Amino acid sequence: MPNNALPILNISAYKFVGLPDCLALREHLFERAQALALKGTVLLAEEGINLFLAGSAEGVRAWVKALQEDARFADLAPKESWSEGVPFRKLLVKVKPEIIRMNHPAIRPDALPRAPALPATTLARWLAQGHDDEGRPVVTLDTRNAFEVDYGTFEGAIDWRIAKFSEFPEAVQAHREELLGKTVVSFCTGGIRCEKAAIYLQQQNLDGPVYQLEGGILKYFEETGGPHYQGACFVFDQREALDAGLAPSTEIVRPASEAHREASAQALRAKVA
Repeated sequence: MPNNALPILNISAYKFVGLPDCLALREHLFERAQALALKGTVLLAEEGINLFLAGSAEGVRAWVKALQEDARFADLAPKESWSEGVPFRKLLVKVKPEIIRMNHPAIRPDALPRAPALPATTLARWLAQGHDDEGRPVVTLDTRNAFEVDYGTFEGAIDWRIAKFSEFPEAVQAHREELLGKTVVSFCTGGIRCEKAAIYLQQQNLDGPVYQLEGGILKYFEETGGPHYQGACFVFDQREALDAGLAPSTEIVRPASEAHREASAQALRAKVA
């Protein structure tokens, strides 16, 4: 069955944009999503929006269309996938200090120039040829938590086994020499973490270009079919992990360590409860 023949549309999207009115916006977005019988999580902060929603295609697209009527979100382009059932148990719209926590207040993608975004097709080509277009060695840097990486990642990707994204800056300082003089491509599930990670990396004088993978792993799957990626991509809902066709994976390899299995279970409970 083609993915889009399934009844439930799942979307994920984010945007770094100044939202001084996020408290008032929360009420509006919650009421609209509730009226359309959507479930999932929407995070708001002064730095932007991060959302994961599911429901009927008609309801999801009506909610997105209403959101895009706000000029700040006019260019929001959600990533879509399909499932048999709704992978969330309820609707949450929360206001947070950050839409993705890094604990580095100076790293504000809504106020700083965006790091260059690398198209999925370009990364696939670079990985196939073993270098970038200037002959420089390419390293892929996984910015996700260790338990997520255990489900799957790019072949040869650097994984510093961080337990949470706020540990990323410290890990960079400890492993900086691994990146010197190379083309660094940071990546994550949907792109939000590498927005901040790439800006931070640009500030470290690594003597080489720094990119973020446009749209993250999920966009890479959508546009390339997943060459040079091993395993599945963990997602924070009841589907648990997606394969390169953006369908729930039937061959999940769960984290080997008990600690990472528990981290995975906690992450799923936090998102779907």
